[in-house]
Amino acid sequence: MKNSTDGDIDKAYNDWAILRIHVMRPTWHFVLPEDIRWMLELTASRVKLRQDASDRKLGLDDALIARSNTAIARSLEGRNYLTRNELKTILADVGIPTDVRRLAHILMRAELDGLICSKPRRGKQFTYALLDERVRETRMLDRDEALAELALRYFTSHGPAQEKGFSWWPGVAKKDARAALEQIRPGLDHATFDDRTYWFSPKRDDSIPDPPLAPLLPIYDEYTLAYKDRSDISQARDIERMIVRGNEMTAVIVLGGKVAGTWRKSTLRDSVEIRLNPFRKPGRRRGGSAGIGSRPVREVRREGGGGG
Repeated sequence: MKNSTDGDIDKAYNDWAILRIHVMRPTWHFVLPEDIRWMLELTASRVKLRQDASDRKLGLDDALIARSNTAIARSLEGRNYLTRNELKTILADVGIPTDVRRLAHILMRAELDGLICSKPRRGKQFTYALLDERVRETRMLDRDEALAELALRYFTSHGPAQEKGFSWWPGVAKKDARAALEQIRPGLDHATFDDRTYWFSPKRDDSIPDPPLAPLLPIYDEYTLAYKDRSDISQARDIERMIVRGNEMTAVIVLGGKVAGTWRKSTLRDSVEIRLNPFRKPGRRRGGSAGIGSRPVREVRREGGGGG
């Protein structure tokens, strides 16, 4: 999305132009309403399989999920949008107690079953709606068509990328990823480096400006998350360091295309504080100017009480 703002995203979400729902992996994605059903049909079963062991530890079997889905559906009928805490009370009333994690898994399962999706916020809280009441018309694709469509979107938006990256991103089986790539490869370009083949769109958008030298990427950014093999954007020890810290999807500093450290933001009363944590001792650029990390703490003052 070019030149988008937080306001644009909020409006698209509030107007139902995009949905927030669990699909592809056990995390939320924004999805176009017309795509949601074929994407759930293609990927939901594998997400459920990945969650199966955790669900069993939480005492969530198929019989209980059927009960919780029924209670949730009845409570949301007639465009009655409810928050997570309100759904927690509904479940308790039918004898299904929950804590934070158990409730999260129950609601994720209802999303994967195509029952609910998130509705715009009520104040600061997200609410839930019945998917069938909000999304009437959707495309349905057979399995081969769906795999090819998903592969085309991945390689044209994330390329240059490898086949195993596509298998990782939507969580499809390796054989399915290979078959999907075979379907769409006539419409892609490719290049091979160090025995690794990368696929990408043959069309170049010359209107996209060159990226800044040292962007600070947010948590869950696709630049670090959307690839199985991340050796091209970071040395192996840097990726290992991120994983050891317990979160391989942290907010990172990128320097010259490579992951060079992590950062975090603290919102203070009258300023925003940025803390940089470079992986290596910072050097100096030519001409004597300091390189990344020369100041471990930076403050961005707010103007007129607005966002930093």
